[in-house]
Amino acid sequence: MIHFSDNELIELLNDDLPYLDLTTFLQEKAKIKVKLEIFTRDDIVISGVEESSRIAKLLDCDILEMKISKTKVKKGETILAFSGAYENIHKVWRTTQLILEYSSQIATTTALMLEKIKEVNDNCQLLTTRKTYPFSKKFCIKSVLNGGGLIHRLNLSETILFFPHHRKVYKDNLEFYEQILKFKAKMPEKKVVVESSSFEDCKNLFENGVDVVQLDKVSLDELKKVVELRDKSFKNIKIICSGGINLQNVQDFAKLKIDGVVTSFVYSCGMANLGSRLEIID
Repeated sequence: MIHFSDNELIELLNDDLPYLDLTTFLQEKAKIKVKLEIFTRDDIVISGVEESSRIAKLLDCDILEMKISKTKVKKGETILAFSGAYENIHKVWRTTQLILEYSSQIATTTALMLEKIKEVNDNCQLLTTRKTYPFSKKFCIKSVLNGGGLIHRLNLSETILFFPHHRKVYKDNLEFYEQILKFKAKMPEKKVVVESSSFEDCKNLFENGVDVVQLDKVSLDELKKVVELRDKSFKNIKIICSGGINLQNVQDFAKLKIDGVVTSFVYSCGMANLGSRLEIID
């Protein structure tokens, strides 16, 4: 699983705490011992607990209770509880809770989308894109994995994916089709994936040896025709779909027996509804 170094976590904390917590500094109550408990107001799949607890430890807090990421928790359950000096608890409170709120919502939405897919197509995977919000890729990707999803594409260096813009350097589609076997010969360990948006183009890609077709923003009727052609004559080719796929329509695509659903929806699904309680214990 993805690992965060202490330096990365401290850097994240420093965004919220560049110098001191001016509010608790003014109170002059720094050494009172308190307990902070973070709980959920909804049923969720949690993510980011290990990172949140580590940040608390880095500021000398003691972990009292901690659920493990990937766990499904019920409304009202405690996710993380820790104790420490009043000043230190306030220093880490918002950062730890924000990690949990964003990460857990991504994990929860991923799990819900995957559940809808598996109800109708056990062989279809939920694949997320590299369109994470800036400076957040590791948290986003880890949360997707904690929700049971997989990754479509981490970066430009790991996969081959030709978009329509890549075809602009050829005189026409025919010239591009003729290059597919050459691409495969140059990269024998990689699959050649090409994005398409029409039945006729998919047919030509199939006939010219593409490994995976990514259908973008196509109608369900058009998709059905492509899948039927694949199943009839090109059984080894994989079909994945992208473009506007979300929690409401994911099942409609999965029903057509495609191999994967590509989505960025989980990155913009808001925050988990978490709460916190502070209690003086000393």
